[in-house]
Amino acid sequence: MTMIPVSSSAISYIGYDSATMKMKITFKQSKTYDYCNVPQNVFDDFLNASSQGIYYDLHIKDKYNCW
Repeated sequence: MTMIPVSSSAISYIGYDSATMKMKITFKQSKTYDYCNVPQNVFDDFLNASSQGIYYDLHIKDKYNCW
C-alpha cells in the first residue's frame, strides 16, 4: 500500500488498497491505524478534502473499525 503525504495539522499520511478496501492513516503523533471495508469513494473524498481532519471526524472516525 502506498502511503500518500497530506497537508493536515493532524494527519501525516493516508493509504488505500482497493482490493481489500483497507485504509491506513498515519497521524502526526506517528501512530498508524487501519480502517476496514472503506468504499473507494470515501477514500477519494478524504484524499481530496479541503481538511482531512474534519473529513476524518465526520465520515471515518468510529465507522470503519477492523474487528
